Amino acid sequence: MEAHLDQLKQALPYIRRFRDKIFVVKLSGRVTEDPTAWEALAEDIALCHQVGIRVVIVHGGGKQMEQLAKEMGVPQQVVNGRRITDDATLRLAMMTFAGLINTQILATLQSLGVDAVGLSGVDAGIVLARRRPVQRLVDRDTGEEREVDFGHVGDVERVQTGLLETLLDKHYVPVIASLGGSTKGEIFNINADTIAAEIAVALQAEKLILLSNTDGIYRDLQDPTSRFSHLSFAEAGALYEAQGIGAGMLPKLKAILSLLQRGVRSAHIINGLRPQALLQEVFTDHGSGTMIYREADE
Repeated sequence: MEAHLDQLKQALPYIRRFRDKIFVVKLSGRVTEDPTAWEALAEDIALCHQVGIRVVIVHGGGKQMEQLAKEMGVPQQVVNGRRITDDATLRLAMMTFAGLINTQILATLQSLGVDAVGLSGVDAGIVLARRRPVQRLVDRDTGEEREVDFGHVGDVERVQTGLLETLLDKHYVPVIASLGGSTKGEIFNINADTIAAEIAVALQAEKLILLSNTDGIYRDLQDPTSRFSHLSFAEAGALYEAQGIGAGMLPKLKAILSLLQRGVRSAHIINGLRPQALLQEVFTDHGSGTMIYREADE
C-alpha cells in the first residue's frame, strides 16, 4: 500500500501539468495485433483520458494487412522497406486500417468507458496529401538503380485540425487510421509515423508518443544499460550527426528532431508491448523509454 501511495504522489505533479494538454499516441502494428498487449495499453490510454489529458490515437496495421493479403491471394511488393500500394493493396488497406483495426480499437476503449470516434485521414480532409512521384533509387535487394512507382502512396501536404479540435473539446478520443486523401477524391496509403507527426505539429501537441517493440533509443542495442532516458534537442542532434546509435533508429530520430523544431514539446519512444510502459513514461521521474525534448531556450 505504501508503495502505491508513493507512486500516486509522484504522479500528481504530472497529472496537474498535463491536464488539458494534447498527446498524440501512435500505435505500432505489433501492439494492435497482440490482444493482451493492446488491452493493457488501452487501460493506460483510458487513465490518461480520465485525468484530463486530450488523447489522439493514430494507427496503421501493415502486419494485419499482409496477413489479409495472404488469405486473399493478393501479392505484395516492397522496395527498400517501403510498400508499393497498387489498386488491390489500397482496397486491403482501407478494409484493414479503417475497418478491422479501427473498429477493434474503438470497441476496447468503449469497454473502458472512453468515448472514442473512429476516423481516417480522409474524414473532413484531416490529412490532405498528394500522390508520391515516381522515384529513382538503388534497390537494396539487387543493387541496381531503377525507377519505382509506389502507386497509391501519399505524401502529406497539410493537416486540417478543425474536426479533431471539435472532438477533443467535447472530450472524445479521435482514433485515426493512416489513410489520407486529396481534393480530387483520391485515397492514399500513408505511413502512420508520418501522419502522427504531422498531426502532432498541427495541433501543437505537448507530446508525440511512438509505441514500438523496443524500450527506446540505445547507444548499443546489445547493452541494455545504454538506453537514453532523456535527450535534449541539442543532445539528440549531436547524437544524430555522430551516428551514435543503431542505423535503424536514425531515420526516426531525424523525424523527431524535425517535429520538435516545428513546435511539439517532446517526443517519446517506448515499448508498447510492456505493461504500464505508457504510464511510467508519462507519470514517473525515471520513465520507461526515451524522451527527446526541446527546452524553452533551444
